[in-house]
Amino acid sequence: MPGGNLGFVDDCLDNFHSNTYLAAIRGELAGRGWSVAGATALQMPEGVQWAERNSLVYYDSVDQLASNVDAIAILAPSTPATHWRLCKMVLPHGKPTFVDKTFAINCSEAQQIFDLADQHGAAIQSTSALRSTNVQAYCRESGERIRSITVWAGGDTFAEYGVHPIELAVSSLDETPSRMAVISGSPWTTILLEFSRGRTATIHFNASEHLPFEVLVESLAEKRLLRVDDSVLFVNAARCILDFFDAGRALVPREQTMAIMRVLDATRAPEAASTWLDLEPHSG
Repeated sequence: MPGGNLGFVDDCLDNFHSNTYLAAIRGELAGRGWSVAGATALQMPEGVQWAERNSLVYYDSVDQLASNVDAIAILAPSTPATHWRLCKMVLPHGKPTFVDKTFAINCSEAQQIFDLADQHGAAIQSTSALRSTNVQAYCRESGERIRSITVWAGGDTFAEYGVHPIELAVSSLDETPSRMAVISGSPWTTILLEFSRGRTATIHFNASEHLPFEVLVESLAEKRLLRVDDSVLFVNAARCILDFFDAGRALVPREQTMAIMRVLDATRAPEAASTWLDLEPHSG
């Protein structure tokens, strides 16, 4: 049934995502019928203060929170190393669970999270906020005519923000890449992704600047340079989270989430700078 009570679980609750998603759910998305009914966090003192400032119930444990909500959002967007620990607390309750970016620290841990969710019958989904933008909307309209996309992005570190352009590329082409190569030279990282039918994506990431996300989409019909509309970015991201909760099942293909994790893993492989790396699932 659409709508319900949502709980936030975090490392430290006072962060951009917790504040922005709460504001969107209480504001532009209030008509969806979802309410943030409580929160808990690993860093308790800061979490208590944040909850008080936002007129939310702070629960001392995930167990207490889970018994009072219909769905759970695990945030901790800047500390994904805590996601596995938080998932082990949350998923046994069997609630639909959204996990913020970056899903896990590596492919192996990502698979462990999915396996744990399956074990407890918990619907689970993870995306970055860059999955539901005007770029994907344009690419859906262009469909099979798209031949390549080029993404320009930035952020303090690739480790924290690199998932965004990768998710943007994979979801825009709506399939998993088969192989990749990396060209690195501080502060730039360039990733080359190859998809089926000769389609490609090139990602240019600048770790010295918070650049606006721009994407050049080349199709059989035209070339179009698009800038991600960040004025509605997090409202749209929150809307997609609520869509998932309303559906009670993942709306993002799990194989795409795992493909994004394989790309992230491969960027840390020294051999990626000298040869193409296979990204098929059997390659780990």
